[in-house]
Amino acid sequence: MKFGTSGLRGLVVDLEGRTSALYARAFAEHLLRRGLAAPGDRILVGRDFRSSSPGISATCIGALSRAGLSPIDCGTIPTPALALYGLTLGAACLMVTGSHIPDDRNGIKFYLPDGEIDKDDEAAISAIALALGDEEIDIAPGEAPDGSEAAKSLFVARNAIVLSDNALSGLTIGVYQHSTVARDLFVEVLTGYGAEVVALGRSERFIPVDTEAVSADTVQALQAWAAEHRLDAIVSADGDGDRPLVADEHGEPLRGDLLGLAAARFLGAGVVVTPVTSNSGIEEAGSFSVIRTRVGSPFVIAGMQTASSDVADASKAGIVGFEANGGTLTDSAFVVAGGTLAPLPTRDSFLPVLAVLGLAVERGVPLSDLAASFHLPFAASDRLENVPIETSGALMAQLRASPEALATFVAPLGTIADTSDIDGLRMTLSDGRILHFRPSGNAPEMRCYVEAETQAAATSLLEDGLSLVRRFAAAHPHP
Repeated sequence: MKFGTSGLRGLVVDLEGRTSALYARAFAEHLLRRGLAAPGDRILVGRDFRSSSPGISATCIGALSRAGLSPIDCGTIPTPALALYGLTLGAACLMVTGSHIPDDRNGIKFYLPDGEIDKDDEAAISAIALALGDEEIDIAPGEAPDGSEAAKSLFVARNAIVLSDNALSGLTIGVYQHSTVARDLFVEVLTGYGAEVVALGRSERFIPVDTEAVSADTVQALQAWAAEHRLDAIVSADGDGDRPLVADEHGEPLRGDLLGLAAARFLGAGVVVTPVTSNSGIEEAGSFSVIRTRVGSPFVIAGMQTASSDVADASKAGIVGFEANGGTLTDSAFVVAGGTLAPLPTRDSFLPVLAVLGLAVERGVPLSDLAASFHLPFAASDRLENVPIETSGALMAQLRASPEALATFVAPLGTIADTSDIDGLRMTLSDGRILHFRPSGNAPEMRCYVEAETQAAATSLLEDGLSLVRRFAAAHPHP
């Protein structure tokens, strides 16, 4: 097992049973050793809707109980809702989710009482798990008191103050429910603002929706629903509800970094922290300073903390972070229509959804016009699935071997003017187009991000870039 950009991930057959009990115990040991929890303290446990999550959750609850903590079962709940409840109670959290990856894989996200674990915590938990590796681990499932309603009510109350009363009255908004744990709360929150909500595509089978690489089939469904129901917008999220998906009145998905930008502008942020994979036009898209990081919420959080330490009054800095997938974090309190929105330094899908809808209503324009008004370079991204980690590693090693090797590989697409290897390899071509290769941090996937002068050119460059990776993978199979 390994930690990726956000949490522990792996195949279900490897995570179920002993492994999940081992890492839950290691997390408990880490909390106790650092004085972040005392014997008997509460620890919150949540999960997504994938088929293996109830069993893994029960195993973790049993292991946490035997380690001396007192689990609270928060059931199927969005990760940001679980994190908010943990911050409010001062309790650590454990979320069983594989986010957007397929149902044969799963994962665990860990939260300290004051927020997400960082890379040092990951290393410490892994070291404890390794040290415990030879011990006999009890994998008996456990039960815990139900805290789901309290956690969900707190999250709904938070989102009920973002916009003014009845701010969405007159809008018809679809909620693509599929198997996201955010589906019912989206309906509740949007209805609370006066919107007419149409539930779409609810599924009892887990569907791995990646908001950063929306599939062609999903886009076709969104377009059909938008036309059929005359929708002003369609909203959704990934499996654990920390990455937003918003489609405009035509059913066309808006990019995640645009949603994060909308949230930053809606809140009046003074500092934006976002990975290098987010749109290159963000620096010119608002009156804020921008800090670029590697991909993953731990790096964005570290960037926000750095920004906070660099100002005399962090409460006035207005620090917002977001990833290219749209998951939005806040490290400052912000005054909103219904009061003060407390910091929530973990990815959240609800804030960017409400922000982009609120901006569209405020300006009296449809979402497509609002998106165009940001004047961002045209961008696209996608992933190649089932690319073994060894294959993607070999490709990146080859590209980094020498400037000549990189130039030869990219030659079919153009010549390279500049490169950056903050995370993966990001190349600016001589004609200004951008091509970025990055292996996924938590799945056997290779991701590709591009920017170009038109949407058609971006789409074409994306396919050409993915084709280069396909050819390499075919020529370098790995058992």
